[in-house]
Amino acid sequence: MSRLSVPKKLRRQLYFSRSELGQILAAYSARVAAGEWRDYAMDFTRDRAVFSVFRHTAEHALYAIEKFPGKSGRPELFAVSRGPQRLKQSESLNTVLAAIKSRPRLRTVG
Repeated sequence: MSRLSVPKKLRRQLYFSRSELGQILAAYSARVAAGEWRDYAMDFTRDRAVFSVFRHTAEHALYAIEKFPGKSGRPELFAVSRGPQRLKQSESLNTVLAAIKSRPRLRTVG
């Protein structure tokens, strides 16, 4: 049976694993506790899984953490984007999450 003949609703979707989602939610909850983030959304298709972070519900996503399927025996790929700009891309979720954990902070001199 070819891939094209499989009904759309029976095609496999890409998801975050339990451990991946735990890592993402740990980073998310730290920023919620700091009062920086307030909402999130998850989208799943067969091409990618996306965890989007929002400051306010009615705004555009601040960050999108994406998971792409591995192709031709390659491992899955993770990426983090801010709007149209891709900040980091890696085979490791920890590496990608580090791009949003280590953001520059303003320091006061005095």
